[in-house]
Amino acid sequence: MSYLHHIEACNTHDLTGFRPFRVGSDQIGWVRHALADRLTKFTGIFVVESGGVALHPSLDTFQARTDAMALVVETMVAEGAIGRLRREDYPVVTSWGAEPLLRIDRAAVAHFGIRSFGLHINGYVRKSDGLHLWIGKRAMDRGIAPGKLDNLVAGGQPHGLSLDENLVKEAREEAGLSPEGARRAVPVGAVTYLMENKAGLKPDTLFLYDLEVDEDFTPRNTDGEVEQFMLWPLERVAERVRDSDDFKFNVNLVIIDFLIRHGHLKPEEPGYLDLVTGLRRPL
Repeated sequence: MSYLHHIEACNTHDLTGFRPFRVGSDQIGWVRHALADRLTKFTGIFVVESGGVALHPSLDTFQARTDAMALVVETMVAEGAIGRLRREDYPVVTSWGAEPLLRIDRAAVAHFGIRSFGLHINGYVRKSDGLHLWIGKRAMDRGIAPGKLDNLVAGGQPHGLSLDENLVKEAREEAGLSPEGARRAVPVGAVTYLMENKAGLKPDTLFLYDLEVDEDFTPRNTDGEVEQFMLWPLERVAERVRDSDDFKFNVNLVIIDFLIRHGHLKPEEPGYLDLVTGLRRPL
């Protein structure tokens, strides 16, 4: 096990198993060949060819594309090809800040290889013996990474909310932070990864924040996602990341970035440059 192991695990994929998914000339995702073949039955919604899949050109508005994809996703859920709907829509964009071409239920995002975005907050305490990080333990009933270790706050970026609004929402739900407390979080960059999983492909971008909190602060989860919070010395966190798979897969990347920025991992670390560049892979 190593730090680099986690970066490589989040960037393992084989694009030869996928076809580009487009709206007009804009590529918005990737679909597996088997899924592309299944989509041929949705006449009037997709144009399926050996070189790619596109939404039908007659679907020329945001709402028409959204409604058509909702019908497809609901059918796939009924057939068991996609798990239950998450009832949270993600914007479908070609790049961060671009105008959304449609929105789609979060449950279907990886199946269509659509870019998604999220935010993570490193909550830390500065003590006389060094930095300590707040670590959450995910509830065992979570659909993704049950029981795994997590950041103080983490969440996907839904359609219809600004990043600041989502920061406040997630910080309140996951750690009981007030809007004022959440907005003390400092934006410190982003990590990216391109990961193939059972559902499909995940081209993800995580916006990162550091939040220094007082020693008497105790996080309080309100949405049932976290069953326990722990305050660990940075050295213990670093060792757990380096030596185990105990953290949720993408949280490892967030913490490695924190370790680099705060000088815990130095240029003398074996594979240091691979770590630095591997955290921001082109998507």
